[in-house]
Amino acid sequence: MNKYWMAVFIATIFEVIWVIGLKYSTNIIEWIGTIICILLTFVLLTFANKKLPIGTTYTVFTGIGTVGTILADVILFNQEITLLKIFFIIMLIIGVIGLKMVTTSNELALEKERI
Repeated sequence: MNKYWMAVFIATIFEVIWVIGLKYSTNIIEWIGTIICILLTFVLLTFANKKLPIGTTYTVFTGIGTVGTILADVILFNQEITLLKIFFIIMLIIGVIGLKMVTTSNELALEKERI
């Protein structure tokens, strides 16, 4: 995995944290942490988009972020998980993996030429 994809995956971790922070922050320190996570997310995505196709990058980012947020809600906050939720999480993961797999090195080369 190259450093640009690693930046996307790290950005999704910060996304999950700030989404949780938007709901559960109760004091100034927690709100500052949430804002820092938002900024780090955008910095990492901007870095990744310099070399990766924007459509693929954003789709992978939002897909993993969505799954991560749902799992964090279930694990950390005891939200209910149903078979239907599990089914759609699996479908989302399959879609993200599939999209990343079909992003050819040719597309990546075109992005590099554009820059």
